[in-house]
Parts: sequence; C-alpha cells; structure tokens
Amino acid sequence: MSKTIKLLLIMGVLTLLLIVAEKNKSANAQGAKTGPVLSVILDPKIAKSAMSGRVFLVLSKSESSGITPEPRWIEPDPFFGIDVSSIKPGEPLIIDNKWQGFPIENIGKVPTGTYWASAILDLNKASRKIFSSEGNYFSKSVKVEIGSVNQAPTVLVLDQVFHEPQFPETEVVKLAQMESKLLSKFHGRKIMLRAGVALPQSYKDNKDRKYPSIYEVPGFGGNHFAALSSHSRGKTAVEGEEVVHIMLDPDCPLGHHVFADSANNGPWGKALTEEFIPFLEKEFRLVPQSWARLVTGHSSGGWSSLWLQLKYPNVFGGVWSTAPDPVDFRDFQMINLYASNQNMFKDEKGKDRPIGRRGDTPFLFYKPFSDMEFVMGRGGQLGSFEAVFSEKDSQGNPKKLWDRKTGVIDRDTAESWKKYDIRLLVENNKDALFGKLKGKIHVYMGDKDTFYLEGATRLLGDTLKKLGSDATVVLFAGKDHSNLMDAELRARINKEMAQTLQKGKQLNSNR
Repeated sequence: MSKTIKLLLIMGVLTLLLIVAEKNKSANAQGAKTGPVLSVILDPKIAKSAMSGRVFLVLSKSESSGITPEPRWIEPDPFFGIDVSSIKPGEPLIIDNKWQGFPIENIGKVPTGTYWASAILDLNKASRKIFSSEGNYFSKSVKVEIGSVNQAPTVLVLDQVFHEPQFPETEVVKLAQMESKLLSKFHGRKIMLRAGVALPQSYKDNKDRKYPSIYEVPGFGGNHFAALSSHSRGKTAVEGEEVVHIMLDPDCPLGHHVFADSANNGPWGKALTEEFIPFLEKEFRLVPQSWARLVTGHSSGGWSSLWLQLKYPNVFGGVWSTAPDPVDFRDFQMINLYASNQNMFKDEKGKDRPIGRRGDTPFLFYKPFSDMEFVMGRGGQLGSFEAVFSEKDSQGNPKKLWDRKTGVIDRDTAESWKKYDIRLLVENNKDALFGKLKGKIHVYMGDKDTFYLEGATRLLGDTLKKLGSDATVVLFAGKDHSNLMDAELRARINKEMAQTLQKGKQLNSNR
C-alpha cells in the first residue's frame, strides 16, 4: 500500500475517532449509554474517485469468507441500507439510525451481542443481486460487539471487488451471448443476451444435421448456469427426440424481466425473438421454424414462457408452463387488483395478507416482505412485478402499485397493468386460439401452490374453456410450488413435447 493511500485511511480513521469522541461526550452529558460506532470506508487503493450507489451493512452470527449471501426470504440476517450520491475514497461513512433496516428498523435497535459485520457498495450494474452483482465493492467480515460500552470504533473497508463467475463451458454445454442493439439503445449502455446451450449426444458427429430447440426460462433468481445440469436432467432428449436445450438468462437489475417488453426493463421480448433466436439458430444448427421451437418454464419462468407463446404465436410451436406467476390479475396471489379499496397488506376482514404457505399454514406475509424489499432498494420479487408491469414515474422509476407504508393499492397503476394480464391478452385475441395457438397451450399448477398462484391459473382455465379453446390447463390435487414437477408430470410433458415435434416434422416433410 502506498504512503498516500495509508495516509488517506489514517485520516479517515482519525476523523472517525473525533466523531466517536463527540458522540460519547454528548451521550455522557445526557447520562446515556454509549456503544460502538460503525463506519464504512471506500479503499483508495481500488477506487480512484467518488462513487454513487447504495451501501449496505449486514450483521450475521457467522463469519463470511467472501461476498455476503443475498437476503433470505425467511429470517434474513439484519441488514441496513442507504443511498449515497458520492462516497469518496478514504472518507468514513458513519452508520447511524438514518440507515433503513430490516428486520430491525435501525442500527440503534440491534440487540446486544456478538456479530460479524460486512459492508457492500451496490453499483447496480447488471444483476438483480444487491450484494453479489458484477463490480460491487465489499468488505471482509469483521467481528463486532453491539451494546458494549465505550468500544473502539469499527471500520469496514470496501477493499474487495466482486466479479461474476465465468460460465464453465464443456464439450456439450456452451455459452451463447451477443450484444442486443435494441436493449443497448434503450439503456444507453451495452446489454448482453445470454444463454446456456446444452447439445445432444449426436450433435458433434452430425455436422449437417439441424435440431429442434426447447427454450427454458428459469424462475426468479435463476439464470443460464442451470444449463450445466441439462444433461443429467435429461433435457436434450424428450421421448427419444433429440433437441438442443437452451436455458435463457432472465436476470436484470430490477429483477426478472420475464422476456416482456416493458417501460422500465426495455424490449426483452423483441430482443429475444428478433435478435437472439436468429443468432442461436445460426450458431447451433437449429431448425428455423416455429414447430421446432418449444418454450417452457416454472414460476416466473412459467409466466414468461406462456407470455412468449401468446405474444409471439408464430415464433413458438408450443408452451409448457408450470406454476406460473399470476396470469389473471383478478387473483394476484389472492388480491383482486381491479376491485376498489384494495390493500396489499390487509384483506377485506383486516387480517394480514399471507404471500406464502406450507400446506395450509402461512409462513410469509406481504407487509414484512414489502418492508424487506424497501430496504433492498431493487431486485426483489414484488418490485420485479412493478418493473415489468408499471409505467415510469416522474423520477424515471417504476410506478408503485401500493403505498409502502399503508399497503393501499393505486387504482391507476393497477389499471395500467392490464396490458400484461394474460387472461385479458387471451380474451382480446381469442381468434388466435383457433388458429395460431391451436394445440399449443399447456399450463400445469398445484392446487395448493406455496405462493397462492392457483387461483389465477384456475380463472385463466375457466376463460379458455368458455372461449372454446383446446388449451390444456390442469390443477393437480395436493401439489405445491416445489413438488408439482414430479416424475409423472415430467414424463407427461416430455411425451407431449415429443408428439408436437413429431407432428411438426411430419407436416413439414409432406410440404
């Protein structure tokens, strides 16, 4: 470390000591107990100029050997965040009660005890992950005592830089990526389209053969790395029909973009269908016809795959959507977004609204889940819905569907979401059900879905049936979000996909 850098850090610590002295002096004068002062310093060794972003403090009962794990949905470690417009190298940023916290409101309310403290500077460059996102700065984990009197100040030095892991290509699994001109223009910076491509066993020895493709969209938190297990999961052959399995990457700074064109995330659907698919078909010898492009996904990937099939009926030859996110906004995880006087946190009887259950017992509720995402700042599941479905507000951010303090739902915002309501999309394009979409729609859901998604799927099924569609919509008794995809359902989907491909081949060969 150079003398200049050492001097800057020493000056930062001295500044901190002066702050501690003033704090203790003030507290002693009032007869109050004093405690440790925590601060964050950006190491001048790796940062040459001021940075802007959101700074986080995480308190854990165990030491972290690297980047701090992302906040868990259930019983997360206490974490605190604050937006900074300019954090200068070497200058201490004091952690005080102005920092927003979850599940503890602020640092002053942390129970007495021993913790391991870590700091992160989120620069919001690429991934939805607020901690482990490319280019983020983070500190080493430091042991601290909360609640002890007159403890020396603790300085968390942001001296590490996180880099995403490289995709480990093999002979049968490849990384496919290209810059999207559409998305780069929208965001004003380089945006990449990425996928993991799993090749069938015969691919290497059949240089002139073209293969049908199955596009899979992973659920919230998933990405193209899931293609690394495609072979072990039998994804490159369905009932003896060899296919190229393509695991897409739906990750973006605001969450899961679901491959829908949106005001906040940009034209992801258009980029996939107009840029990436033609690129993939050329690079990996894929059959460039709709019957040979099948699409599937689970959860957020289930919503994505169904949206892609319905929005681009001429591009894809069939969809197998499992446990999709809400497909009818009259039952948005038990909330009718179009009804008057709706509240995200309380039901009509004034009871706390659950968002997750195990069997019949709720374990996750809207209010604390919303509070957690508020402290996160970006990248959460609920916020991800707003990023896709909402217009931009006056500050250039997604319009809020609900008030973060009261839970009251904004009727105008809910009304604007209608363009992404899959049930309405079907009703408004019902002629396609008997033409371009005939025989292509398959939706499977458990009737005890962990996140209360079965209600919307049931409503969509009722609508499709009423319209006279041949779409397959099945709710399986006793199945939830995690155990829906059992061996029996996987076998059924494989058989249906194989039949679709065989039919497509036959029709194509007769032309």
